[in-house]
Amino acid sequence: MHEQSLMVDLMKKINAIATQQNVDQITRVKIRLGALSHISADHFREHFVLAARGSCAEKAELDIEVLTDINDPQAQDIILDSVEVEE
Repeated sequence: MHEQSLMVDLMKKINAIATQQNVDQITRVKIRLGALSHISADHFREHFVLAARGSCAEKAELDIEVLTDINDPQAQDIILDSVEVEE
């Protein structure tokens, strides 16, 4: 359930970027998983694929960086680092 709300929020951000950039297709999404985010890269990828189905990010490549610093202020966060759009 927690993952679903995270994915809804993430997809809202991605869709807003696509709208702002006036593009139909997101080609790459880069995510950073905080050391204390309690989700593995594989688990995140599974949820992302489901959440992105039918959206502008459905065919996007997903780059995931897993952070290890538990003292980082964003250690509990899932951070949308960057989005590449189809030109």
